[in-house]
Amino acid sequence: MTRANVERKSNSDIVIVGGGSAGTLLAARLSEEPDSRVLLIEAGEEAADPDIWNPAAWPTLQGRSYDWDYRTEPQAGTAGRVHHWARGRLIGGSSCLHAMGYMRGHPSDFQAWVDATGDRRWSWDELLSIFQAIENHPLGGDGIHGKGGPLPIHLPADEVSPLARAFIEAGASLGLPRLEGHNSGEMIGVTPNSLNIRDGRRVTAADAWLTKTVRGRQNLTILTGSRVRRLNLEGNQVRSLEVVGRQGSVEVFADQIVLCAGALESPALLMRSGIGPHDVLDAAGVGCLIDMPEIGRNLQDHLLGAGNLYAAREPVPPSRLQHSESMAYMRADNFTATGQPEIVVGCGIAPIVSECFQAPAAGTAYTLLFGITHPTSRGSVRISGPELGDRLIIDPAYLQTGRDRELFRQALEAARTIGHRDELAGWRERELLPGTLNSAAKMDDFIAQSVITHHHPCGTCRMGKDSDAVVDANLRLKALDNLCVVDASIMPNLTAGPIHAAVLAIAETFARWHREPYNLDPKG
Repeated sequence: MTRANVERKSNSDIVIVGGGSAGTLLAARLSEEPDSRVLLIEAGEEAADPDIWNPAAWPTLQGRSYDWDYRTEPQAGTAGRVHHWARGRLIGGSSCLHAMGYMRGHPSDFQAWVDATGDRRWSWDELLSIFQAIENHPLGGDGIHGKGGPLPIHLPADEVSPLARAFIEAGASLGLPRLEGHNSGEMIGVTPNSLNIRDGRRVTAADAWLTKTVRGRQNLTILTGSRVRRLNLEGNQVRSLEVVGRQGSVEVFADQIVLCAGALESPALLMRSGIGPHDVLDAAGVGCLIDMPEIGRNLQDHLLGAGNLYAAREPVPPSRLQHSESMAYMRADNFTATGQPEIVVGCGIAPIVSECFQAPAAGTAYTLLFGITHPTSRGSVRISGPELGDRLIIDPAYLQTGRDRELFRQALEAARTIGHRDELAGWRERELLPGTLNSAAKMDDFIAQSVITHHHPCGTCRMGKDSDAVVDANLRLKALDNLCVVDASIMPNLTAGPIHAAVLAIAETFARWHREPYNLDPKG
């Protein structure tokens, strides 16, 4: 049931704050219990722009009315640049904007979550059934991939660009294994990207979970165009939420609150409510009710170098998918090594460059993107004031560690090694960027100018067993009894690839726990 407004005072059993990927999945799953009244609150509106469902149009969606279009602080590690962070402001959230890549991550990524929480429910083996429940995969039923789940996973075949095919052959000639997708537990190798596409159209989280049948449930209310200004506390619980939207200001009461507003807005809401680092709240003019120093910290994001640019020997046909058609994951120092990937090289079927460089005309050039999978740099997000209109201060602290800079040099070298292989000779006329780099300092300068966000912010309400962690292994905010955080902010560390699959797995895990409370017992 979708409603344009609610009563001046509203009561629900569960309020979900944020209608992005995690929020839409939870709204569908938690409203399966007919006696449970669920309210989903989203700042944006329903998705309506037809370009959203055109896979090749995704880069052009950034900056439109349904993009939050956050800006970072100037980054010393990226030549003083300010980076635009596209995040979805609509039902379906960033699943309406992103590049549709579906990669679960590497098993070692989730072992780090187990190490952080002391809870093996966050391990690859325990999460396998979670991923399978999400997926409708062409290899489903093999014991690894899911079959019949809400979200289609497309393994491109005939529509893969001939340039991407040559890229894959070049990687294989260096010893990288040929994979059938990135989701079997083995990520090191070459393969076309697995994508959330069906019949040539993007499938958003809202398309997958908020079906017409789900929206028709009498116990589910979807409130769009509304933001939660603050949480009102009483003792160790959230008593109510102050919601601002077309209906004016509404006080909403609920037994349980689930924050799904993402790695930026979930910590921002907590801070506006007086929950967060005392010094940050003081500076923003917000009284500190609960001092939690780690809220807003541990911010992480993937970067991609854009890029290692080549003039094409013959016209490059436009992508029939989403431009970046293949990501090759590998160790940094050995193309034949196995295990957890450290770097990635991607094949862009377009001249993809940062704003520091002039892109050639489409069809005349192509880019090999390059990046690292597990950056050690850690940033922060904090509020600048108590109101919704006060900007967020986003400092990802890009490339602030020597390890990140060294791995980025190795990623650039790997891209150039692949780019100059004989298998790409039929496409390669000459290398346009970066040109001669005869020192580590010059490599660092080029990398600083070329990197762009891979759109994977996370970590700002990290889960853990240590006293400073924001949420526990059950995703409950440690300071309050009736508030949980279920989105990318709880991730202790990045997974190796795009984080969308992991975010969906986090939400599905929480939904199962909510329906089967006996699963809330930690497993050490």
